[in-house]
Amino acid sequence: MTIQPTLVRRLGTFDAVVIGLGSMIGAGVFSAFAPAAAAAGSGLLVGLGLAAAVAYCNAVASAQLAAQYPTSGGSYVYGRERLGEWWGFLAGWGFVIGKTASCAAMALTFAAYAVPGPGWLERPVAVLALLALTAVNLRGITRTAGLTRILVAVSLAALAVVVGAILGSGAGNTGNLSLELPGGFYGVLQSAGLLFFAFAGYARIATLGEEVRDPERTIPRAIPLALGITVAIYAVVAASVLLALGSDALASSSRPLVSAVEAVDADWAVPLVGVGAAVASLGALLALIAGIGRTTLAMAREGDLPRWLASVHPRYRVPDHAELAVAAAVALLVLTTDLRGAIAFSSFGVLTYYAIANASAWTQRGDWRRWPRAVNAVGLVGCVTLVATLPVRAVAVGLAMFAAGLAWRVIIRRRGGDDVRVSAPSVGSSS
Repeated sequence: MTIQPTLVRRLGTFDAVVIGLGSMIGAGVFSAFAPAAAAAGSGLLVGLGLAAAVAYCNAVASAQLAAQYPTSGGSYVYGRERLGEWWGFLAGWGFVIGKTASCAAMALTFAAYAVPGPGWLERPVAVLALLALTAVNLRGITRTAGLTRILVAVSLAALAVVVGAILGSGAGNTGNLSLELPGGFYGVLQSAGLLFFAFAGYARIATLGEEVRDPERTIPRAIPLALGITVAIYAVVAASVLLALGSDALASSSRPLVSAVEAVDADWAVPLVGVGAAVASLGALLALIAGIGRTTLAMAREGDLPRWLASVHPRYRVPDHAELAVAAAVALLVLTTDLRGAIAFSSFGVLTYYAIANASAWTQRGDWRRWPRAVNAVGLVGCVTLVATLPVRAVAVGLAMFAAGLAWRVIIRRRGGDDVRVSAPSVGSSS
């Protein structure tokens, strides 16, 4: 058995909340509202509420599990420990492929706001941003948390400018907030599935569980707190943008917050919104790279991904090979995919991941159970329902990718891939 170096516990509650906020704020506010409006019209506000409810169930399941299993890997570890190796693999694979697509979406969103000029320039700019943030992550988790604090502060300031400009202008049309459901309740459910993409960073700290101080207390505090703050922000921003634009204009906009301030003649705010959107996207991308790297590390330790990916840098104590591989995969997607397709595919993978998290939390007993089991049941049913309502193409591609992942695991198991296991730190280790 080969012993690998472990990661170091450096993150407190404040840093944990900030990383959660950095993972969420930017994703939905600056990219997911437009496809949600296309699916549900002004009913996206109802979809937002549904997505938030499912996200809450998933968040408390993740918090409860992370307190018992404070190691890198999130639901990949929880599924293995509570349900079995194959369920753990499905969760980890769903997270890795779904969040790789999320990274591509965030990099493309950054470029759309940072260089609102010729389309051909956006993709190389997105790749450059990706490489720069990967370099930051490779220098250590405390540098990641420190930069995320700055990015979150700038993002929140920009969102305050948007809401203030719209509400202060008095130019919005309150009729835009009247409930219209062009796609019926199915459209509302689809919008919830798409908006779930916006919330899926709340459990990022669970995937960093090996680097959190006092994880039994810190993680259950940080995850619901970060989610609650984000839900409040999203609700205010969504209502303000609908007030300014209406659902049709929102659905057709590639930069909805810029379009909203332009619609109320607040052109002075456009540069500020552009900077805020770019910074928010960078914050989400930074935290996403960190989370995928840790799950990839955990899967490589177990032999479910190539063992080369289980490397931990001897000085900076980060999963260096995993993060380099993630950067390469994201760069390929940035150069070949579109933003809306990346959002839908990401939701498919991540909802599958959280469905397994809820099923895992259902099995916990005794002192580890902090929330009623009914919450886990609601979360599981909610995840499955939202997956079923995603665009057909996203579901088809998602199923194909899961089939490819399962085929990979069958092959490596038949070739003796589980003969040698790379040792991870013991569960509950504080070293």
